[in-house]
Amino acid sequence: MASMIFSDCSSSTTARLLPFDRMRTCVFRYRQSVSLHSCVKNFSLSFGTQRKPLSSTVTVAMATVTHANVIDGKSIAKQIRDEVTIEISRMKDAINVVPGLAVILVGDRKDSATYVRNKKKACEAVGINSYEVHLPEDSTESEVLKSILNFNDDPSVHGILVQLPLPSHMNEENVLNAVSIEKDVDGFHPLNIGRLAMRGREPLFVPCTPKGCIELLHRYGVEIKGKRAVVIGRSNIVGMPAALLLQREDATVSIVHSRTKNPDKITRQADIIISAVGQPNMVRGSWIKPGAVIIDVGINPVEDTKSPRGYRLVGDVCYEEACKIAAAVTPVPGGVGPMTIAMLLSNTLISAKRVHNFK
Repeated sequence: MASMIFSDCSSSTTARLLPFDRMRTCVFRYRQSVSLHSCVKNFSLSFGTQRKPLSSTVTVAMATVTHANVIDGKSIAKQIRDEVTIEISRMKDAINVVPGLAVILVGDRKDSATYVRNKKKACEAVGINSYEVHLPEDSTESEVLKSILNFNDDPSVHGILVQLPLPSHMNEENVLNAVSIEKDVDGFHPLNIGRLAMRGREPLFVPCTPKGCIELLHRYGVEIKGKRAVVIGRSNIVGMPAALLLQREDATVSIVHSRTKNPDKITRQADIIISAVGQPNMVRGSWIKPGAVIIDVGINPVEDTKSPRGYRLVGDVCYEEACKIAAAVTPVPGGVGPMTIAMLLSNTLISAKRVHNFK
C-alpha cells in the first residue's frame, strides 16, 4: 500500500484532530454499550497481588470462527475504576492520604478543555483530588515550566499531566521532560520509556493507552507468551510502547509502519493485532488470520448522512469483516478509549501508594 498514511492515535493527554476532511475537531463520547463476555464478570484486579486466571479464555489461532467475541473496554474500565475507588478508600482510612492529579492546560481549544473536564470528572468519581492550572494561549514556556515545578514540589500531587497539543511557540519536549519522573503518570518521560525498553528494568509508569490494551488482553485471558503479535503504527504514544509491552510478555513482535512492504501479509501472520494508525477501516478481513485477537486503538470519524451529526466513528480495523474472522475484537467506540482514563487513574493511585509505601 504505497499510499498508506500512518498517524498517531489518542492518548490520555492528547486531544487529536482526526483525519476527516469535513470537520476540524471532534469531541468523542463513548456511548456504545456492548454485552460483556461472561468470562470476565467476576474477575477483579488485585493491586500488588498475582493475577488470577479467568475461568474461560479467548483462544487465538482457532481453526474456524463464526463470530468474534466482543472485548468490552467500557465494562472492563468500569471494573478498574471500581477497584481504584476501593483502594483509595482503604488508603484514606489507613493513612489519611488521598491521591492527587494535576492537569496543566494552555490555551482555549475546546477539544482540549473537554478532555480535561472529563479527566476531572473521572477523578472525582473515584475519589482522586484534581488540580488544574489553565494558562492563556500566549503564555510563555517559562510560565508553563513554573507551574510544572510547583506541582513537582507539592506533596499532595502524585501525578502531573500537561494537556497536548501545546501552542506552537512552545517546545513540547522541554515541557514534558520537566515533569518529575516520579509523577509522570502518562509514562512519557524518556527514563520511563527507556526502562520499559530494557530487560531487567521496571518503569515507574507505563503509558496509559498501551497499558490499557495489554490489560484488555489479560482480562479476557488471551495468552500472549509465545504468540505472534503485530503492532500497526510506531508512534511514541501508542505503537512503540505497545510493542515493548508485548515483547515483555514474551510475544514475538513485528511492527508495521508507513514504510513496511506488504503490510497485509505481515499482519495476516499475527495471533494478536494492535492497530494504532488513525486510518479508518484500513485493516480489512483479508489482513486477519482466522482466530486472531484484535485491539483497535483507532478512533476515526467517517461521513454518515444517516447520523444526526453527519458522521460516525470507526476504528482502524473494518469491524464487520473482522467479526467474521477474528476470535475477539474491540469495538469503536467502547473498546480501548474508556481504558485510557481508567489506566490514568490507576497510575495515579500507584504513584500515591509508592510515595507513601502503602501496600
